[in-house]
Amino acid sequence: MDEKTTNEIKEKIITEIEKTEKSILEYKEITKPIAPENAIGRISRMDAINNKSVAEAALRKVEEKLIKLKHVQGQLDDKDFGLCLKCKKQIPIGRILLMPQSRYCINCAS
Repeated sequence: MDEKTTNEIKEKIITEIEKTEKSILEYKEITKPIAPENAIGRISRMDAINNKSVAEAALRKVEEKLIKLKHVQGQLDDKDFGLCLKCKKQIPIGRILLMPQSRYCINCAS
């Protein structure tokens, strides 16, 4: 991989890390406990609890993405960067730029 492409990937990863960290903060705000003294009604409380569960699942997914992004960021200078972990073929640059946290080519990811 040439230096220009590597720099483009580094910038994309940094941007994705920043966006992901912002998303984590937003999800943490949404998933704060619902105070029982709030008079929002039984149905509304059930809705709020359901929405909180959905937000917590999204939070876990975003936190996992951040871990993967930071791992990939640390491996950018490795000679094997950009190779699929399963088949060892080159991952297309478009996929790396679209999903920099992915360590598998399209065929092996599915």
